Amino acid sequence: MRHNMDMLAETYLNYQPVSITELIGKKGKNQLSMRVVPIADQTEYAVEDADITFQLKQLFTTELESGNVTKLFNDIELPLVSVLTAMEIEGINVNTDFLKELSIALSDDINRLEKEIYEQAGEEFNIASPKQLGIILFEKLELVKKPKKTKTGQYKTGEDILSFLAKDHKIIRDIQEYRQYKKLQSTYVDALPNEINAKTGRIHTEYMQAVAATGRLSSNNPNLQNIPIRTERGREVRKAFVPKDDNHVLLAADYSQIELRIIAALSEEENMINAFKNGEDIHASTAAKVFNVALENVTREQRSNAKTVNFGIVYGVSAFGLSNQTNLSRSEAKELIDTYYETYPKLKAYMTSQVEFAREHGYVETVLNRRRYLKDINSRNAMVRSGAERNAVNAPIQGSAADIIKLAMINIHNRFEKENFKSKMLLQVHDELVFDAHKEELEIIRPIIKHEMENAFKMSVPLDVEIDLGENWLEAH
Repeated sequence: MRHNMDMLAETYLNYQPVSITELIGKKGKNQLSMRVVPIADQTEYAVEDADITFQLKQLFTTELESGNVTKLFNDIELPLVSVLTAMEIEGINVNTDFLKELSIALSDDINRLEKEIYEQAGEEFNIASPKQLGIILFEKLELVKKPKKTKTGQYKTGEDILSFLAKDHKIIRDIQEYRQYKKLQSTYVDALPNEINAKTGRIHTEYMQAVAATGRLSSNNPNLQNIPIRTERGREVRKAFVPKDDNHVLLAADYSQIELRIIAALSEEENMINAFKNGEDIHASTAAKVFNVALENVTREQRSNAKTVNFGIVYGVSAFGLSNQTNLSRSEAKELIDTYYETYPKLKAYMTSQVEFAREHGYVETVLNRRRYLKDINSRNAMVRSGAERNAVNAPIQGSAADIIKLAMINIHNRFEKENFKSKMLLQVHDELVFDAHKEELEIIRPIIKHEMENAFKMSVPLDVEIDLGENWLEAH
């Protein structure tokens, strides 16, 4: 829900405050200035704001106590405000010339794909129109015998439908690529230059602390956390982010497989814990155990399949989902998942216990007691319930990772302030922190960043941080 004062007053105090529109009218050219509002009305409005804020503060102080999150609020969320403020004010430098070149390259890609799609379809049509696309795919080309339809009788052409068909049909893969390039161009490549602040010449994203239910930070105006990095073109967008000047270099510090390390620690799964403690390649180690081969005999494909399961398990991957993401058939995928749980029995037990805890208490918790309430955990609707069950497993993992990186950010910020470094923390993107590192300070700040990130929170599994440098964000990543 939204968290503005009026909404909170209505929800928690059953009181509707005077709206600003009652004083100065709705937004637009006819909206008045506060200067023309009688002083008595201004006073009433302002005093009401202060009163409501105080009442909500009293109420939420008690709520924080009863939810056992006062410490989380005081030790993490409040100190983080000044850290995020400093990052937002600092902003990041962007190479607009590179973005112009990338936009031209994307246009070429889009035109090429357009021609290939038309050729396979046997006619020209509006690829961006779900209606026209549905008719081509399911009536003309008959890719599916019984295609799914929307309530209005139109063929469904969403990503979930296309990804199911992508393996078998080149036209589908081309359409997916076409969509990716169009979105990349409009959302990032052509839009980022418009986000540059005229005074600073830099982009200043805004970080929200109260948006993601898991506790992760949310980036807005522009959203720098959603830049797709799985495709080559998507990764190229990161090339546009560059250091402040010639005296600086971008430094990216990334937690290595933090969610897997957290799930290993929380589930107390010895096989996984030992693999991390011994510094093994966790995906190769998993593949060796699951496919019952020696570590040195693990093939690239076996490692790749094990990696997909390792990351998918946290999100409740099914045999159907796994077969879609790999070259495995559905029965092979099911066998792999079953063998995986046999290999890591405590993992399965932990996941089951999380769901049972959520059923009983209505919430799950991170390592720092951040709660995720799951109102649908006992729903009679199986689909709705299974979504809540996946969240019961995923939220403590993803939320704990978010808590840990927040702690690291606070500690790094404090060290940088105390020692008056010229280097600045710029971005937080999930498990990664990006810095404008002054070249003269590199030897000092590298070990500081690594130490603070790896020691932000102690678990039975060691945290591991990889640090890279570059003349742009992609190079540093």
